[in-house]
Amino acid sequence: MSKLNAQEIKRVVVRGTNWVGDSVMSIPALRALRRVLPDAEITLVGRPNSKGLFTDVDFIDDVLIYDRRNVLSVLSQVRQWRKKDFDLAILFQNAFEAALIPFLSGIPFRLGYATEARQPMLTHPVPLPDWRSSRHEVFYYLYLVTALEQLLYGTSNACETDPDASLEVSPSRKMEAAKLLADFGVTEDRSVVALCPGSINSRAKRWPAESFAALADRLLEERRQVLLVGSVSEADVTGEVTRRMRQKPVVLTGKTTIDQLTSVLSVVDLLVTNDTGPAHIAAALGRPTLVIFGPTNPLTTRPLSGQAEVLRHPPDCAPCMLRDCPIDHRCMTAITVDEVLEHSQALLKRSSFAKTARSLCDSVA
Repeated sequence: MSKLNAQEIKRVVVRGTNWVGDSVMSIPALRALRRVLPDAEITLVGRPNSKGLFTDVDFIDDVLIYDRRNVLSVLSQVRQWRKKDFDLAILFQNAFEAALIPFLSGIPFRLGYATEARQPMLTHPVPLPDWRSSRHEVFYYLYLVTALEQLLYGTSNACETDPDASLEVSPSRKMEAAKLLADFGVTEDRSVVALCPGSINSRAKRWPAESFAALADRLLEERRQVLLVGSVSEADVTGEVTRRMRQKPVVLTGKTTIDQLTSVLSVVDLLVTNDTGPAHIAAALGRPTLVIFGPTNPLTTRPLSGQAEVLRHPPDCAPCMLRDCPIDHRCMTAITVDEVLEHSQALLKRSSFAKTARSLCDSVA
């Protein structure tokens, strides 16, 4: 195994994760990497949505987009990585291809998990931790930085400190979000609640559309302003929600980039959502977030924030991790509109109190 020297590592490439929620959960590891290699230039490689998610962060220097379509996309990445002349590749992504690209690029040091028969392409393969199913996913990415720090300095505490998964949005982006919402008729005099009724990679994670519709109507009756958010691929479930509603919400589903969605979530008073990407974004931004869990495991994938609350009634079959429920979807149908509304009201009250306290402090200062 080649010996690593921190002084010789000037340019680092991190092959990021594919899903938005996973990207947020990798933030503590990226922060730890910056601490381990403070003078290195760190480039994150990710899907097109990565650029918008990491716009204002200070723990990476650049984002390289990888929009995989075919084998030519792989060759294009290899050419780009060669031009960047990276010294070290760290692979958060577990696929065979994630190791193939840095191998073909000739990067001298390549560290990642020994999965998918890719060990021969890694100079520093890391065995899969036996605790993966019993610890939060953030530690899965942090463990790679722990391994790197151990190789460089002989010691590491990356997995022993409280992980920081927070994100910041600049004041200018918040102003742009406020303008975007104003264009849709959202005003500043009433609280704003965002609802995310979709989930891209699993229908089983969706609280029923009729429940989201009933919740939205109840919130509107309380004179809250309701936004429906999500990606283009979730337009169908948003359409089902709006068809079942008596009143009209503001529909942003499919109308925002990930950059714009992140900015919008930074200014809402509450997000109510399934276990999906926006849940992690809003929580990372410090916004009150209520996440409805069903087939997935909150022990490993809940948003890491004191502002995030998980609501679930797990039956014996949960967490099953299935994408489609083969029976009656009891893990989600057991959660009622009344209790989601009650939890939402409590979070909004807490949010309103915090906002008032901040205003008083600002006026005194």
